Amino acid sequence: MTNDKGLHRREFLKSGSLVSLGLTVPTFLTRTALAAPWADQKGAKDTILVVVQLTGGNDGLNTVVPFADPEYAKLRPTLKLPINQLRKVNDQIGLHPSLDGLAKLLQEQSLCIVQGVGYPNPNQSHFRSMDIWQAGNTAETSSEGWLGRALKQLPSPPAFHIAGPNQTSPLALAGAPMRVPSIASLDDFQLRTASGSGMLEKQEQRALMEGAARPKISKSPGLLDFVQRTAVNTYASSQRLQEIGKNYQPKASYPNVPLGNHLKLAAQLIDADMGARIFYVSIDGFDTHANQLDQHANLLRQLSDSMSAFYKDMSARGHKDRILMMTFSEFGRRPYENGSKGTDHGAAAPMFLVGTKVKAGAVGKHPSLTDHSMGNLKHTLDFRQVYAAIIDKWLGVSSKKC
Repeated sequence: MTNDKGLHRREFLKSGSLVSLGLTVPTFLTRTALAAPWADQKGAKDTILVVVQLTGGNDGLNTVVPFADPEYAKLRPTLKLPINQLRKVNDQIGLHPSLDGLAKLLQEQSLCIVQGVGYPNPNQSHFRSMDIWQAGNTAETSSEGWLGRALKQLPSPPAFHIAGPNQTSPLALAGAPMRVPSIASLDDFQLRTASGSGMLEKQEQRALMEGAARPKISKSPGLLDFVQRTAVNTYASSQRLQEIGKNYQPKASYPNVPLGNHLKLAAQLIDADMGARIFYVSIDGFDTHANQLDQHANLLRQLSDSMSAFYKDMSARGHKDRILMMTFSEFGRRPYENGSKGTDHGAAAPMFLVGTKVKAGAVGKHPSLTDHSMGNLKHTLDFRQVYAAIIDKWLGVSSKKC
């Protein structure tokens, strides 16, 4: 693994490429081949990436617990988790007790725990650090996200942002060749006519919108051509979405929480063969400055139960080998607890990868609990290396163009 700590900040600003910095692409996905060679074959189905954002800064130290390190209990006299309740990964680390669903996926060789992920000179502002993770670079301003740039290279570019109330499309999806819709339910993404119109008026309005959505031959593609292509994509998706969901019976029990409902909607869209390659969901509440234990346990239970239900549902429907799930948070928390029985903004934290093609178990080096940087855990792996591995080996396109 390349050590990038010697790179100066200005060197990170020179390029948006994920691997142009000399970062190596890790082998998290050594049991899979590139999607591209087989994705174009007749009857084949493309790989799908499901990104789960943990908003607020997840406490990595109580998510993947280094129970064998005596410093852990010293740093967290009230927040330390009982060793006998952990879901042990090996003789050094264990998963939080609430991550039972993910622990079972580990037993099935379908969970990869990527340790110590972060980036140099970490920023501890929620907004700035989230922008860095979503853009895939540390540039001061970014108009495109790492997934948006990847979508430009995919032959079938559709993606979906499964949103909560008042959530806007994330920066990660910006720059895609077609606008990525943000939907909370199937009803949110249907072709609508003006309210208060009579039946005849509604039919006329719908015919007008359908006519506008029909593709027209243009000798000089420009803004109008782009708008027409977007209209065609939106209308086709709207028509298709109206036909699915009513009779969908999940083959796993989803928890009745926002993340569970969002992943169930993603499952419906995948099983309906909408052609989307990327799904983006999020779960909020990880900014645990005070009284962390119960709050964090509940959040991790929602995360684990929702992800494992989705994976079981997709597996039962024949999509098991198509799915890769990825979690990330804008930063971790400090290794030591604060005076309010919580933890403050930190840096390095683990990521989870779920799928049949991942390298199961813990990969990478857990951050030292004694060698800190201004009170923060030092990252041992750059997040852009994880992104590059996913883009190259799972989506089957070039990370050098992202």
